[in-house]
Amino acid sequence: MILPALTEATSPFFRPIKYSLFPPLGLAQLAGYFDPDDEITIHDEHVEKLTLDDEPDLVVIQVYITSAYRAYALADLYRRRGAYVCLGGLHVTSMPEEAAQHADTIFLGPGEDTWPSFLADYRADQPAQVYRSTVRTLVGAPRFRRDLIKRHLYLVPNSIVVSRGCPHACDFCYKEAFFKGGRSFYTLAVDDALAEIERLPGRHLYFLDDHLLGHPRFAAALFEGMRGMGRLWQAAATVKSVLESDLVEQAARAGLRSLFVGFETLNPANLQEHHKYQNLDRDYTAAIRRLHSLGVMVNGSFVFGMDGDDESVFERTVEWAIGQGIETATFHILTPYPGTGLHQRMSDEQRITTTNWDLYDTRHVVYRPAQLTPRALEDGYWRAYRDFYRWGSIFRGAATKATWADRARHVAYSGGWKKFEPMWDLIIRARQACGMLPVLEAVLSSFGQHDSDPTSSQSARRPAITTTPTARDPRARRSVTPLPLIGT
Repeated sequence: MILPALTEATSPFFRPIKYSLFPPLGLAQLAGYFDPDDEITIHDEHVEKLTLDDEPDLVVIQVYITSAYRAYALADLYRRRGAYVCLGGLHVTSMPEEAAQHADTIFLGPGEDTWPSFLADYRADQPAQVYRSTVRTLVGAPRFRRDLIKRHLYLVPNSIVVSRGCPHACDFCYKEAFFKGGRSFYTLAVDDALAEIERLPGRHLYFLDDHLLGHPRFAAALFEGMRGMGRLWQAAATVKSVLESDLVEQAARAGLRSLFVGFETLNPANLQEHHKYQNLDRDYTAAIRRLHSLGVMVNGSFVFGMDGDDESVFERTVEWAIGQGIETATFHILTPYPGTGLHQRMSDEQRITTTNWDLYDTRHVVYRPAQLTPRALEDGYWRAYRDFYRWGSIFRGAATKATWADRARHVAYSGGWKKFEPMWDLIIRARQACGMLPVLEAVLSSFGQHDSDPTSSQSARRPAITTTPTARDPRARRSVTPLPLIGT
């Protein structure tokens, strides 16, 4: 079972730690369906060099868009060697005809129902060429085969997924294409999720779910069950879920210390255009203030290149993020992934300029922007990262915090993430990423010790951003449509 390296992770220069964070849980779960006496290995090319002199009976490759060409090369090599090759994942689901040229069997959508069916057919020498998921449930799913994961190669070996999909439908997200033909959001049973957490050693967890707070009753029961476990954990959720209930307080009491939040844009017209309705009429500042008051760090996600973006978007976004005291930020160039509503719209408008999948990494421009040149968009993207992670910007962000301890934590976390990439590269090459986990735990454990009154910090005096469409905007029509990404 192979996870090929994403193109952007194969730079000959410094390798960011983000490519050595998490083991391939999707493959580890599929491995749970094999018989106990089957011999299985999992190889993650992000953290180890592949040895291609073996002769397996069955090869399973998980394909993302910027690993597609590498995945196809590996598939072709093993097929020539006589192995039976299976391809699945996001890109295979979106481009089945392309993927089928390199595989004996392809899998469309999540694999909880199709993978056990394939194994039964394979053992009976009657495998089909295509398996399409229609039954969406995690009931009865096997445990992750964590014994097959090389824990020492990852900074965050205790990653976990307790749900699939997301309850919303943004048009730039792969989710709708991947889950086509069935439910696009569903969870484990709470007891099963807690049992999986109990299995994991140490204190730190990272929930890879696209929206951990997306099912309020499930989330509330999960957090109640986690109280008293002494865990420190990170996850992802939406602005709406932070503001509309007390779930985030329950999460903080259960050990939440860092939350990935998809702000995406400060422009309400952009939100309307991309169906990110869950961010409309939301006070971004209030959400950040609420998280910080609970001692929860914010990793903000922002997308550049939407039709409402002009040359000013980069500086405005970065300055706002710094002024809000956001600890870390992730920037992206809008990318029309195949199978998404955005891709269909841009195809209809003849705006897509390349189908070189290596460039679909959210760092390159693969379409014609509305108000920016491709060069200006790429330059602005890189400038945003550079400006947000300057030492001066890090200290300015830290200065928004109420106490010296908070400021020190901000500097430690923000600086450690981006300013020490040469050090991270050495640690990765020495295969000692997991050895840095105690440092991460120490930083996270220092959070969560805050005044519960959000108005007590300097953040309470920052100007609010409320993403409300204006009457002058012709696209400012409210509608209610259920949002982003996927886990397998």
